[in-house]
Parts: sequence; structure tokens; C-alpha cells
Amino acid sequence: MSIEKIVEQALQDGYLTPAMEAEVGRICDTASELSIEEYMALDRLMGALLTGEVVAVPRKQFINVMEELVLTEAIARVAEIEATSDRTLDLGDIAAYALNRLPPLYATTEEGATYQRQRAKEELQGLIAQQVGEAIARNLDRPEFFPERQALGKNSGDEILTQVSALLQAYAPSFEPQPGVTH
Repeated sequence: MSIEKIVEQALQDGYLTPAMEAEVGRICDTASELSIEEYMALDRLMGALLTGEVVAVPRKQFINVMEELVLTEAIARVAEIEATSDRTLDLGDIAAYALNRLPPLYATTEEGATYQRQRAKEELQGLIAQQVGEAIARNLDRPEFFPERQALGKNSGDEILTQVSALLQAYAPSFEPQPGVTH
């Protein structure tokens, strides 16, 4: 998306999202020279941000308290297992497995987060421990099928497309879409 289109969208919506901000930054970083239209669009965006016509949305306006509760539980259990055995566990896999099976507990203020933590400790601590335990059991029993797999990182869109393309080629090497045929 071009700078002009991003600015147009921000002016229309009244918001500049973190993704829009990142794209403008990426364009500015990679372009050897900006056009006069791009400079004018950036000037218009800056003016709209200064007047409040456009609001920059903070990167994170909320937290999922369940993430910290699951990580706390998982770290304690994984540390215990790793200290008493020669096993190494994947904390990220364990947390993701448990989080996918637990309700989210979002909060937008510190008071809300405190309330969610207290509520979870009273009502959900047993379920959290159970899900983390199941995640650890699965992680311990998991054979190493795909040693070449890579953890998610901060990839650019091009890197993700390259990875998806490689996966598709690996799993469907002979697939060729037929013109005019939808699947």
C-alpha cells in the first residue's frame, strides 16, 4: 500500500493503526527518494495527528492476563522438570497449547488486570494447571518429526510468503491450478 493510500485511509477512519504506521516506516526506510506527493501526504498526516483529526492507536491498548498466568505456571513446571531430568521443553509450545484451551482474560487498565488476575486465581487456577500439565505431557511425548521447523519471528511479509510458498511446494508439488476451475 502506498503512503498516499495509507494517509487517505487514516483520514477516512480517523485512526492510524500500528500496521499502517509500520508500513509508512518501511516505505520511508526502503525508498531512496520520496515523491512530492508522498511528502505532501506525510505532511497532511502529521497535521491531522497534531490536530487530533487522526488518532494514532497505541501498539497495545489491552493485555490478556491469561498469558502471564499461563507463563508463570509453565515456567515453574518446566524449570522443575528440566532441573530433575535431562529433558529440554519448549516453553512457547507449552504456553500456546494451554492458551488455546483456556478462556482469554483481557483488561485495558491496571485495575482491570488486577481484577482478572484475582478472578482467575479463584476460579481458573485448577484449569490453568491442568492445561499446562497436558501441554507438558504432549511436549514430552512429541517425537521430533520436523527438526527443521522454525519458531515464529518478526518476519516481513515477503519472508512469510516465501515460507508459505515453500510449504505449498513441499506438500503439493504437482498441483497446478487449472484456468477457470475453482477449488
